[in-house]
Amino acid sequence: MSTPRNEFLKQEQFDTIVIGGGIAGAATCFYLAQNGAHAALLDMYDLNTGASGRNAGSLHGQIQYEPFDQLGVDWARTFLPALEFLADSISLWKGLPELLNSDLEISSNGGIMVAEKEEDLRQLQIKVDLENSIGIPSTMLSQSELVAKAPYVSQHMVGAAFCPIEGKANPLLATPAFAKKARELGATIHTGVEVLKIDKMKDSFLLTTTSGDYRCKKIVLTSNAGLSRLVGPLGLDAQVVNSPVQVSVTEQIQHYIKYLFYFTTEKLTLKQAKSGSVLIGGGWPATTHSDGSISVNPDSLRSNLRVALKVVPGLSPVKVIRTWVGMGSQTPDQRPVIDSLPGFPGAYVGIYPSLGFSAGPLLGKTLAELTLNGESERDLSAFRFDRFASPAAALVGSEN
Repeated sequence: MSTPRNEFLKQEQFDTIVIGGGIAGAATCFYLAQNGAHAALLDMYDLNTGASGRNAGSLHGQIQYEPFDQLGVDWARTFLPALEFLADSISLWKGLPELLNSDLEISSNGGIMVAEKEEDLRQLQIKVDLENSIGIPSTMLSQSELVAKAPYVSQHMVGAAFCPIEGKANPLLATPAFAKKARELGATIHTGVEVLKIDKMKDSFLLTTTSGDYRCKKIVLTSNAGLSRLVGPLGLDAQVVNSPVQVSVTEQIQHYIKYLFYFTTEKLTLKQAKSGSVLIGGGWPATTHSDGSISVNPDSLRSNLRVALKVVPGLSPVKVIRTWVGMGSQTPDQRPVIDSLPGFPGAYVGIYPSLGFSAGPLLGKTLAELTLNGESERDLSAFRFDRFASPAAALVGSEN
C-alpha cells in the first residue's frame, strides 16, 4: 500500500531518490535497496499507471520491423547495442519469479514476424542476419515451417522470422512485485507526489514536491513521459517525444496461440495471456484532444483488429472486451538513454523508448549500478544523454 499523504516525512535525507513508478523505477529502487542503499521512490500518480502498466506485456528481443523498413540497415546496425540490452534483460526476466517471489506469468516461447510478400521475406533475412551477429538465434521459417509451428496463421502468409528468446509477462504484476520487494528491503515508496523542482545543492539535491521537500545525495529519473518537464528547468533537452497508443484485449478463449506475433506489412503485436485473453496491439495511435486528454481512436481500433484477423483469421468470432490508451515515448534514434545528466554529478537518467517493459529489469539494475558505483560494467556509450546534439544524430523514426 502507498503511504498516506499526511504521513510523508518532510526533509528526510535519502541516499538516492528514484523519480518514476514504472518498472524501471521500481526495479532501480529494488536493486538499490538490495545493495544496502537508503532509497526512496516518488511518483506523481500511483505505481504502474503509466506505460509500464498499460502495455501489452510483450518481451521483445528482435529488431522491430517498422523502423527497420523505414530507416534501413545502417540504422539497424546502430541499434544493435540496444537490441543486445533487450536480450540480456529478457535473460534477467527469467529469474525474476524466484528473485521477487512472485508469479509474473512469464513465458518465452518465441516471437514470429510473419510476411505476406516475398520482398518482405528478403528484408527479414537481412534483419535475422543482424540479430545473429550479436548472438540472438533468430531463424527464417518457410511457409511450411510456419504452418507447422502455427497452423492457425493465415495461409496467405509466405513465411516468417522466428526469434526464440521472445515471450510475454503480465504488466500488471511486474512493477508491483519489484516495489513490494523493495519495501521489504527497507526502501520508501511514496505515490501521489509530484516533483515540482529539482535544485542541485553543494553535495546533494533538494526536491520540491507537492508533499514537501526531500533531500538526497543522488537522484535517478525514470519517468519517460515526464522527463522533459523535469530536466527542462535544468537547461537540458531530453529529446523525448511522447505519443499515445492503444491496446485491446479479448474475452477468454481456449489456449492455442503459443507465440508473440508481428506482421511486416502493418502494425501488430498479438499474443495470448495466461488467462486465455488475446492481447492485440502494435502501436496504433490514440486520439489526443485539444485539452491534452487522450482517448481511444475508433479508426485505429478497427485497423488494428483488421490486421489481427488478417494474420489469425480464426479470431473473427472472439469479442473484444476492452481497449485502453497508454503513453509511448520515443527518442530520435530509438535507442535508450542511460547516462548521468550532463553538468549534474549524482543525477542519472534511464529510459528505453517503446520497448521499456522488456528492458525494465536490466535498466533498473544498470541504473542502480551507475548510482552506487558511478560506472557500469556495460558499455553505455551508445546511450549517452547528449548524443542528439551531434550533427550525426540519427533520423527520427516510429516504433511499433
